[in-house]
Amino acid sequence: MADKFDVIVIGAGPGGYVAAIRAAQMGLKSAVVEKWISEDGKPVFGGTCLNVGCIPSKALLEASHKFVEAKHDFDDMGIQAGDVQMDVKKMIARKDKIVANLTGGVAGLLKGNGVTAIQGTGKVTGAKQVEVTDKDGKATTYDADNIIIATGSVPVEIPPTPLTEGLIVDSTGALEFQETPKRLGVIGAGVIGLELGSVWCRLGSEVTVLEAMDSFLPMVDTAIAKETQKLLKKQGLDIKLGARVTGSEVKGKEVVVKYTDGEGDQEMTFDKLIVCVGRKPYTQGVVADGLGIDLDERGFIHVDDQCRTGVPSVYAIGDCVRGPMLAHKASEEGVVVADIIAGHKAEMNYDAIPNVIYTFPEVAWVGLTEEEAKAKGLEVKVGAFPFAASGRAMANNATDGQAKIVADAETDRVLGMHIVGQHAGEMIAQGVIALEFGSSAEDLALTCYAHPTMSEAVHEAALAVEGHAIHMVNRKKRK
Repeated sequence: MADKFDVIVIGAGPGGYVAAIRAAQMGLKSAVVEKWISEDGKPVFGGTCLNVGCIPSKALLEASHKFVEAKHDFDDMGIQAGDVQMDVKKMIARKDKIVANLTGGVAGLLKGNGVTAIQGTGKVTGAKQVEVTDKDGKATTYDADNIIIATGSVPVEIPPTPLTEGLIVDSTGALEFQETPKRLGVIGAGVIGLELGSVWCRLGSEVTVLEAMDSFLPMVDTAIAKETQKLLKKQGLDIKLGARVTGSEVKGKEVVVKYTDGEGDQEMTFDKLIVCVGRKPYTQGVVADGLGIDLDERGFIHVDDQCRTGVPSVYAIGDCVRGPMLAHKASEEGVVVADIIAGHKAEMNYDAIPNVIYTFPEVAWVGLTEEEAKAKGLEVKVGAFPFAASGRAMANNATDGQAKIVADAETDRVLGMHIVGQHAGEMIAQGVIALEFGSSAEDLALTCYAHPTMSEAVHEAALAVEGHAIHMVNRKKRK
């Protein structure tokens, strides 16, 4: 029998490594199991988010946006940049360097906090036992008073478009293109599809996005979604809604995609095809049968509000349980569970989890949309402010978009905040704090915001809830 731990975490992604560190900070003997290994056989920490998700995609989004700015927007500011070129291989190399720095940083954090890193594939074999099989096939059993499953998720594959090396790829493969494809197809107009489509569209690809659903970003406030669709179309993304992919055929170095839409059967030819139709929990083989840890038909592990499974000593967090598949959601659940194990009172507020799409402009939201609030039978009042009326947005050459606040008509409590605009992902934290503390729209309206800032749009939207916006003409009569 190997060492015994107070806590063993299976998976070292943003949920797992955070849980392990927090547990160690609480004085618990903590270990994290990770099966991902580098070429030299060492554990690779950070999970999908750090290695092939959030971080690398943002590196490419930032680089491609700066390229577009230099090529098309600098001239408006009086900057003569000349013939701007993009070295795609260098951009990818920079992305890889950022990832390497951060994975090394997580390794340092684990070591610095006294967390034991165990390489191998973890499996819960008992209420307080984890079996770890290393890369050579050797299995070792560890005892732990508490176990946290944080195994994450993987991209969904669909039968009509089987992955084909270098031609039909998932989101991971789309981060490794060494040159800009002339014709790029993207299946799925969700967060990942729009972000990756934006990267290569900016670099010169003719991008077509095929989305089976008839509505665009249905989880987003309708007004914000409509504006986002209009802006992305203006940037060159050809988004085809109601387009259900039925098959594909690789012909040499091209991919022919067949789909049906409102006009019947269609087909398009691409040089590269990215499949971005969602993600599924990675839970197969993670739990031994008969332990009382239940999975639903989609593979999600059943947990309660405090992430407990059917076995009191076993918890599950992140993408492998209910809720949005977001790194920050997983991290916060990791903190909550570690605190509970340490004997503290803790809970997660699932009503105040921010969402961000890192296109340009960014799209961010938290809480209820106007449509969701009305569907719940709530009477709402809404305030919105366009960045076109913002002095800082004008100075930044970023006047597209708006900030919108949804409040309860009776209590004035903020129900949701929705932003499409530059730095929306940063500004949405104001909405998260408002929801966390039960703020009213008036609370935000009475707050002094720095001038000139993009965040003033949030202030003006809060004022607009009662028709009191200062820097635009209000539609409703002032009181």
